[in-house]
Amino acid sequence: MLRGLDIRDMLIIDRLELAFQPGLNVLTGETGAGKSILLDSLGFVLGWRGRAELVRAGAEQGEVTAWFDLDAGHPARAVLEEAGIAVEDELILRRVNTRDGRKTAWVNDRRVSGEVLRALSDTLVELHGQHDDRGLLNPRGHRAMLDDFAGIDGGKVRAAWRALGAVRTARAAAAARLAEVQAEEEYLRHAVAELDALAPEQGEEAVLDTRRRMMQGAEKIRADIAKAGDALGLQGAEGMMSDATRWLIDAAAQAEGALDGALAAIERAMLELDSAQQGVSACLDALTFNPSELEDTEERLFAIRGLARKHNVLADDLGGFAEDLRARLAVLDGGAADLAALDHDVAAAEAAYVAAADTLHKARVKAAKALDKAMAAELAPLKMERAVFVTEITAAEPGPEGRDAVAFTVATNPGAPAGALNKIASGGELSRFLLALKVCLTQAGGAHLTMIFDEIDRGVGGATADAVGRRLVDLSVKMQVLVVTHSPQVAALGGHHWRVEKHQNDEATTSTVTSLDPHARIDEIARMLSGDKVTDAAREAAKALMHK
Repeated sequence: MLRGLDIRDMLIIDRLELAFQPGLNVLTGETGAGKSILLDSLGFVLGWRGRAELVRAGAEQGEVTAWFDLDAGHPARAVLEEAGIAVEDELILRRVNTRDGRKTAWVNDRRVSGEVLRALSDTLVELHGQHDDRGLLNPRGHRAMLDDFAGIDGGKVRAAWRALGAVRTARAAAAARLAEVQAEEEYLRHAVAELDALAPEQGEEAVLDTRRRMMQGAEKIRADIAKAGDALGLQGAEGMMSDATRWLIDAAAQAEGALDGALAAIERAMLELDSAQQGVSACLDALTFNPSELEDTEERLFAIRGLARKHNVLADDLGGFAEDLRARLAVLDGGAADLAALDHDVAAAEAAYVAAADTLHKARVKAAKALDKAMAAELAPLKMERAVFVTEITAAEPGPEGRDAVAFTVATNPGAPAGALNKIASGGELSRFLLALKVCLTQAGGAHLTMIFDEIDRGVGGATADAVGRRLVDLSVKMQVLVVTHSPQVAALGGHHWRVEKHQNDEATTSTVTSLDPHARIDEIARMLSGDKVTDAAREAAKALMHK
């Protein structure tokens, strides 16, 4: 609920602070007094698009502050949470407009964008008037209004649409992958066959390279290694150490233990000598190869390196590369079966969506008939019993909200063609249509909103104006209603009344707003009845209206 509005230096308002109340709030005043400026200022702080020049002449900047009460379930709380703004029971909006056109906004002292303001305004205030293009006259919102009126939940259709979109995306991706693989099928099959035939192993290149270099240098080093082997053998070190050991053993018996250390050292040396001989022998065995082995080794090494260069990968990565190619071939080989399975999934998802959309369509058709009947009942007291309101439901492109387009149409006389509200109805008729439609739609909810009607009673009077006022009273039982009106019948039914006045002097023109007590209300309504000169008869007529 809108609790207050503080306006500073906006258009012809110097400083104005208003405290609004629950129920029906009416604002009256002569034409040009500044009632529309109040709405312009409220629209400004809510982020609506409006007049370009708002700053009062002579002021550096204009500022508007509005504060609202938020109950526990108010939808504005979700907007605040999404914007990362602390949620409290009171919501304060403030927006400043400098003379050079810069606009800055705050929500609960947190600076925000105009987008956040507009998102909040959709949950806070709803404006209706003869030139309303945000609410009831905008066909883009009629489908949601009909669903709200009937309490229709489109969750199943939205879920079915998301599921259909997901499986269609999966099918398209699978088809794209298959097409990509099909375009390179010849290359893939040749490359895999080539890699399978070679079957390179991890680390094989390094092993082959080492073996190749060893075989290439074998002839140069084998003779020296063989000589070293002879020098270590019986004809060399081994034989000499054996002779030395035999001679020392013979002498040891008479050396009284002096040769024991020498004999132990020779024994250890013989063990090391044996190890050296084994190593030399092993190396000689490794250097012994078939002459064709070098050729075979080089051929395989060059083949591995050639494939690595061909596919621009490391030799050790050829095995993993081959696995990737086989996986792509598997997509190709199983692609047709996968697409067939996905086609089946798409068909099933489409059928589920169509079924959910058909159920939603039937619910909307039923709701449309109920809304049309409710509108007929509302239009009669508004002296429009000959008008025909029709909720048209036509086929639309499938989407998350179903396959229906909804539009509110009207024929002002029986037999006349139906058309959009703002194209068929006159100004006064349009006001009454909007009011009747809002009364019907509000039965489903909307208690969180503050509803503003800007001269929606223009062009009507007498009993019809009284009927308009009584419907505004009915609305105000469920929500806060603000009405800018020239109708004394409507003003008389208000729970709270403000008079807007314009004051002029040699220096400036300003607008003020005064809260009226019961006696002042009588004079204001009498003025609305009789004009500039308020007579006693007019006062009596005003009292009669107020107590009717």
